[in-house]
Amino acid sequence: MNNETEKIKRRYNRISLLFDVLEKPMEGFSARWREEITAEVYGKVLEVGVGTGRNIPYYPPDVEIVAIDFSPKMLEKAIAKYGDSYKNVTFLEMDVQNLDFPDNTFDCVLTSCVFCSVPFPVQGLKEIRRVCKPGGKVVMLEHVRSNRRLLGPLMDLLNPIPLYLYGANINRDTVGNLRKAGFTRMEITDLWMDIFKKIIVINEKPEVSQQITKQELEGAVS
Repeated sequence: MNNETEKIKRRYNRISLLFDVLEKPMEGFSARWREEITAEVYGKVLEVGVGTGRNIPYYPPDVEIVAIDFSPKMLEKAIAKYGDSYKNVTFLEMDVQNLDFPDNTFDCVLTSCVFCSVPFPVQGLKEIRRVCKPGGKVVMLEHVRSNRRLLGPLMDLLNPIPLYLYGANINRDTVGNLRKAGFTRMEITDLWMDIFKKIIVINEKPEVSQQITKQELEGAVS
């Protein structure tokens, strides 16, 4: 684990006891967003950055969830709250930048307010693309840097404060990072201004594109 990742991990361990209290003011509207994103998943699901487990109660009952986080203290809180009552969830300590899963393991991958904190986000997104099955779905609820003329520079100015406190960037370009990681097919919905977004990505790997092209050609011939 590199020094930057270790530093942010320590910060999340430090705030784990207060994390739910700090997030409480947002829960009124974020609960609706959590319902939206968890309704999108199916089959075997990887949740990246499960934190204290705030998404767990919203998942459909018929999905199999592997929930990971690189902070053991955050993970301990999630297990304490949900480990006994949600038998379809497996909790693992793991870093999204270096996933210990074979290629094409998951039908869906879900993240919520995670990629503000991943030190090397493109690497993390490449790992997600690797472990998500061809044609699988990546579902994200993320906050990003605004493109508005005054708000964007203000977020740049304020960014060192949350970054220092617990390692979260408020000026990430997550949509741009998805493209850098090789994702091309995505649907983006603004949830609050242009800062909070729901992003639905279909994991079109080369073998899927080739298969579709072949089917299209055969259809054209027939």
